[in-house]
Parts: sequence; C-alpha cells; structure tokens
Amino acid sequence: MTKKRIAILGSTGSIGRQTLDVVSRHPERFEIVALAAGGNVELLAEQVRCFRPRVVSARDEACVTELQVRLDALGVRIHGSIFGKDRDVERFAHGAVGLMAVATEAGADLVVAATDGAVSFDAVFAAVDRGTDIAVANKELVVAAGELLVAHAARSGATLLPVDSEHSAIFQCLQGAPRERVAAIVLTASGGPFWERTREEMADVTVADALAHPTWSMGVKNTIDSATLMNKGLEVIEASRLFGLPAERIHVAVHRTSVAHGFVVFTDGNVVGQLAAPDMRLPIGYALAYPDRLDDGRRCDDPIEALGGERGAPATTLAFQRPDLDRFPCLRLAYQALERGGTLPAIISAANEIAVAAFVAGELRFGEISACIETALERVGSHDVSLEAVRDADRTARKVAQAFVEERAARSVRRP
Repeated sequence: MTKKRIAILGSTGSIGRQTLDVVSRHPERFEIVALAAGGNVELLAEQVRCFRPRVVSARDEACVTELQVRLDALGVRIHGSIFGKDRDVERFAHGAVGLMAVATEAGADLVVAATDGAVSFDAVFAAVDRGTDIAVANKELVVAAGELLVAHAARSGATLLPVDSEHSAIFQCLQGAPRERVAAIVLTASGGPFWERTREEMADVTVADALAHPTWSMGVKNTIDSATLMNKGLEVIEASRLFGLPAERIHVAVHRTSVAHGFVVFTDGNVVGQLAAPDMRLPIGYALAYPDRLDDGRRCDDPIEALGGERGAPATTLAFQRPDLDRFPCLRLAYQALERGGTLPAIISAANEIAVAAFVAGELRFGEISACIETALERVGSHDVSLEAVRDADRTARKVAQAFVEERAARSVRRP
C-alpha cells in the first residue's frame, strides 16, 4: 500500500497533536511530509525529530532559528544526512510564506487545516486550487469563507473532509445517499459545563469553570466555545456551507454523553445516525484514511462500550434535549448570522475570538461574551462574500469587539 502523504497546518495544537498520534499508530499507511506550527518550538522540534518532514514552518524567523538550535541539540543534523537517512529537511520557513510552503510544496496528498483563525486561509485555498484534499478542522475557515472554499473545491476536484466530530458524522451518514432526499440534519451538543445553570448563574463563572468540559478534551478556545454553545452555532454555519442546507433545516440536540454525534433525517422519515466514543482521533482517522477506514480492533470488541456504555455493562441509554436559546444567546446569534448571510458569519467568528480571548485574560465577564459578539453584528456592515470582503469583515469585527472589551474594562475600573 502506498503511504498517504500528510501535511499539517497547526501541528502543535490539539488537533495537530492528535493527528500525529493517529499517524504514529499507523506508520504503514501515512507519511508526514510537512509541519507548520506557531511558537511552541520545543514541541515542534520533537515532532520534526519523530516524523521527519521535508518542509517545516514556525511562527517567525526567531522561532525558526530556535528550532534549528533545538534540533541540533537533539542530534538532528540540518545539513547532510538527517535522522540517519539520505534526506534533509528541504525547507525551513516562517509566517504566511511558511504556511504556503507546507500546504503546497511538500507534495502532500492531504492537508490537515488545524490552525485557529484566519492565519492559514491563503495556504488552504492554494492547496485546494491545486486539487489537494483538505481535512478541515478550522471552524473559522468554513464559517467565514465556506461558500468560497466549497466552490473552489468543486472546480479543482479537491475533497473537503470534515474533522469536527459532528460534521464527520453527517458526512459519514450521507455516504451513498441522494442529497435531494435529505430533509434535515441534526448536530449534537454536549451542553458544556453550564447546561443546568441559569443565565444569571453563568454571568460571572470563572475560566476554570468554563474549561471543565464534561466529555471532550479540547483546546482552550474550543472549550470556552462549548461552554457558551458558540461552538455549536459555528458548527451550524459550517454544516450549511459543507452540506448545502439552509438554517431552518439544521438542528441542534443536546446530548450530554457525546456518543451520538449527528443524524440525517431523510424525506421518507428514516433517520441515519453516527455514534462513537468522544475521542477526536476517530473523526481524524476517518478523514486521514478516507475513503477507507482504519483497522483498530481494540475499539470494536465490546459493542455496548462502543455505543457509550461502560465496559462490560449490560446496557446503555441515549437521551436528547432541545437547546435553550435564551440561556445560550451565542447559538441564537449564530443562527441569525447564517440566515442573514453575506459576511456576517465572518463577523461573528472574529468577534467571538476577541471576546473569548478577553474572557480568558480576565478582561470580560463570561456573560458579556455574547454582548460583545452582538455589538459587532450590529455595528459592522455585511457585504457579498469574497476573500477580500471576508478579510475586511474579520479586521473590522475585531476592532469593534476590542473596543467593546476596552470600554467594559474602563467601566469596571470606574466602579466604586
């Protein structure tokens, strides 16, 4: 079997690390040809040592210099024979140029888009335009520019493979199904750590409280988004872009154990769902191996456990609830942005990034996150979607959201 060549944008983040874990378990199937990361040079150096990529990128020139020093300390020779093999790291780069090199210059069969925010947009579009398949793990990319991304992929023949567990579930449920017979899709949500709290009780929760997710292990940004249900709002927008359905045909069901990830309701009344353990390595592995599946018999020896039960338990149950848009206004705002269209999804995504960062930094109360996002939606005009319009909307929304944060911080200082 020919190894599939993998490039990762965002290799030191949560999805990047888990992707490398999947690859390490199946070395006969995958080869890492390129890695891009930010400022976590220590971890990137270890990844380079272990996976031997041809192209490596870091955040800036200083990070690349530090990376080369660390690799030298690890006994990795940059010039001449590397890792005892007749192959060098062919290119070190940084910034936007580095992201582009990782996405387009290493001969990847599949690019894993796992960065946060808009930093890798140009690199991903360039790879798509070359016909390279993309494992999409960047919410902001599909939320802000999903219409364009899908159109570019249709022209080039690139396949967009969702990595989010919910979108992977829908993608799997749709295999072989006629799209005109899809009546609706349902994305499940864990409800986060505050599902049973009132809006007033959530107003002043701490960062530690918000990071105490009941089922998933994710990065800080995604975990906070889960606590506000903005992650589900962004996923509703993603689902609309990826699967071509309007807002009113995309539903959310709160499912606390995170075992059922998504359902497709067909026009004849049949419902097809996808269930799996709450482990991101499963949708990652599906995206890496597509259209095949990986062989991992350890996960299949107890069917009840595979359906969410305890190992050896005689039974398990599944339960679903409707989300409360009054207690979780971020989800309501996401639906509004999707329905109104244009660059509003890009605005909501950018404003949410600023609001979450401010909350984590102690500059904004948890209950003010939705107010910050709503302010950006009200003050930033919407335009027809193009990459330039998306970038403009992103920049403007960040400025408006940051001004909101600073105004709230100043108001807090003025309080007696």
